[in-house]
Amino acid sequence: MARIAGIDLPNKHVDIALTYIYGIGRSRALEICGKTKIDPNKKTNDLNQEEINELRKVIENEYVVEGRLRSETSLNIKRLMDIGCYRGLRHRKGLPVRGQRTKTNARTRKGKRKTVANKKK
Repeated sequence: MARIAGIDLPNKHVDIALTYIYGIGRSRALEICGKTKIDPNKKTNDLNQEEINELRKVIENEYVVEGRLRSETSLNIKRLMDIGCYRGLRHRKGLPVRGQRTKTNARTRKGKRKTVANKKK
């Protein structure tokens, strides 16, 4: 089993297996396969050690993935909250940041409904 960027890649096609690494999607996985000249339809168990090392080298040198990307993202959010801008306030309150409506929907960000007792007529 190939281990790249601290992740054990499953025995799937190389382009699909690379997407298990945080920060690598389908297009970037295909781009990496193109740079290393590895067939994207080849299974990860069929890769030899030389090809695995080549993949590892390209990913480590040219892309920000896994831990570095997560910390970079969290630092960006923390910066927004520290300067007190609108987006930072939305992050702090746990509300949608990008202008979505909140009267209905937004349950993923807002969490479980907090029911309020209704008025008697």
